[in-house]
Amino acid sequence: MTMQPNAKDFTPLCASSALAEGQSRGFQAGGLKLVAIRKDDRVHVYENRCPHRGVPLEWLPDQFLDTSGSLIQCATHGALFLIDTGECVTGPCAGQALRALPSHEADGFVWLHRAESGDH
Repeated sequence: MTMQPNAKDFTPLCASSALAEGQSRGFQAGGLKLVAIRKDDRVHVYENRCPHRGVPLEWLPDQFLDTSGSLIQCATHGALFLIDTGECVTGPCAGQALRALPSHEADGFVWLHRAESGDH
């Protein structure tokens, strides 16, 4: 038996169909800037904030990935982060990581945990 999270604990981030495989998108929830990326049919949600300088990661709206589409890239200093874990693998913040936010997909939506989004 699968345990479903309590609906009041989550807020919808976007429709699942709005985030295609290999795509990244920026969002705002509860005062936080977020980035969501779908890789291998799994959605990863991180705070849109480089651990090095605290600046947003994207260079253009919804442009968070490097040219290969396999890493998250900070536009400010070129730091590269693993999509699966948020760990910085090269750049000025190597060894640090993006802040991952708890989320899940259900009923055709990507849901973000309210405690993390700042929505209560």
